[in-house]
Amino acid sequence: MTFVQAISSCFRNYATFSGRAVRSEFWYWYLFVAVVLAVFGGIDQSLYPGFSMGPFSFVNMAVVLALILPSLAVSVRRLHDIDRTGWWILISVTVIGTIVLMYWACLPGTQGSNRFGNP
Repeated sequence: MTFVQAISSCFRNYATFSGRAVRSEFWYWYLFVAVVLAVFGGIDQSLYPGFSMGPFSFVNMAVVLALILPSLAVSVRRLHDIDRTGWWILISVTVIGTIVLMYWACLPGTQGSNRFGNP
């Protein structure tokens, strides 16, 4: 899956938590989110130069609110691809859980269909 296809797929499945997401879709989406946050962070600093609240600035918060749901959805679909339930996303509230989720995101998906559908 190419970068553009991955972004298009994530926006098409904006709040779809069922199904599966391949590794490239997941990683390209988070690359897109990082680039968008960096660009809009720069815009935010140019609009409000004296008002620095880090990631909690006006424009960045609007972008985060717009991208949080598709980010959660693609993360859950990525867990489905490795045959894990989407509820595992809740372990991300701990540092160890975030490391585990990043490791799982690097694993290849199950071959053929699993309980969450076809690849």
